[in-house]
Amino acid sequence: MRLSPSTVADQFEWIHTRHEIVVPLVNEVRAGLGEAFATEVDPISTEGYHAAIDAVGSEGDLAVNVAALVAILRELDVEGDYPGFVVDELLGRELAAMVAGTQPRRLLAEATFHYADVHHHTDGPAGADDLDAALAAGVQTRLPGWDWTETESPFDIERPSGQ
Repeated sequence: MRLSPSTVADQFEWIHTRHEIVVPLVNEVRAGLGEAFATEVDPISTEGYHAAIDAVGSEGDLAVNVAALVAILRELDVEGDYPGFVVDELLGRELAAMVAGTQPRRLLAEATFHYADVHHHTDGPAGADDLDAALAAGVQTRLPGWDWTETESPFDIERPSGQ
């Protein structure tokens, strides 16, 4: 695989075209997790999805890595699928984490990836449903809508001025 600025841009354009699949999957995941954790979670919009993907794409070092994982997952297939289960799960989990951002969102996206993956199946190579699940998990974690992301943390530490 050869990555250049134009191939990275092409992968991000393809990611944008997945909104018809990924946005409903994000909203299904948010509804399911909201029910599981007894909380209300706001759905995302197509515009929110595109904004999240644009934010990831605007960070060049991150964008090239995301593009590489997307390209691999788009083509990844293993005869009989089970032997490839580990690699597509590993790549999907890492992609979700990259899209989500830094800790603790990164870890939350990795966990959410498995939830989304169990609830989503698509025809095509083995990596295809992992790719959609990864995008959904990463985007849903990156975007607001969870109450805990809307308030200040009780663990913020304020240093007295002058120290």
